[in-house]
Amino acid sequence: MARIVLQNVEIHYPIYNAQHHSLRRALVNLTTGGRIFRDERKVSVVKALENITFTLQRGDRLGLVGHNGAGKSTLLKTLGRLYEPAVGNLIVDGKVSALFDVCMGMDVERTGYHNIYYMGMLLGMSRAQIKSVIPDIENFSELGPFLDMPVRTYSAGMKVRLGFAICTCIDPTILLLDEAIGAGDKSFLERASLRAKALYDRADILVLASHSTPVIKEFCNKGLWLHQGRMVLFGDVDDVLYAYEHQPELAEQVA
Repeated sequence: MARIVLQNVEIHYPIYNAQHHSLRRALVNLTTGGRIFRDERKVSVVKALENITFTLQRGDRLGLVGHNGAGKSTLLKTLGRLYEPAVGNLIVDGKVSALFDVCMGMDVERTGYHNIYYMGMLLGMSRAQIKSVIPDIENFSELGPFLDMPVRTYSAGMKVRLGFAICTCIDPTILLLDEAIGAGDKSFLERASLRAKALYDRADILVLASHSTPVIKEFCNKGLWLHQGRMVLFGDVDDVLYAYEHQPELAEQVA
């Protein structure tokens, strides 16, 4: 059964040779608003996440809210095992599919068909699974003979359509999203929205970071408000969104 458990999880970034402006520049590059301390080696360390504790079970759809630098993307990458906790315990039971960019891994020098196989494998699919979904990708992307051509010949919208069609053909157990999947031109948007919703529904657990309150309300049943890498509130999505929009003083209590 799909499950995510975090117990007092902390993520630390060491910043070497950090002095004044160089430290500030490094923090900007990390896109984190975490806290700074010095470890026993006198190295400056950013606590990007601090004391994060919650549990998700099958059927949970968690929306992450907070201002830029709050720790949303860092938390997603932690759940995707791109970062390992410096402190605390993390348990992730189930196949994780992380979709942070629908064109991630796309090789513009290769054909559309080559990219279907390559990106499919990056998403954890076998060659047999990829082969079985090619007709669906062909039909949905509507790229026709362009799939036999190098992606560098595509328009920006065509690239998004191909990447979107590939990313949404998976069957994830745990789905991590940094913003809801977008889809390019308006004529494609309605079909894309329905396909994206079907993908979200197939996942046992969904974790979605977004600045859009309507998106969080539509797809999530739980919410987590982060501020400077710390939890402000975790619980029912309506309660969390109300507090986030109407009770900003709560964030100062964890600062």
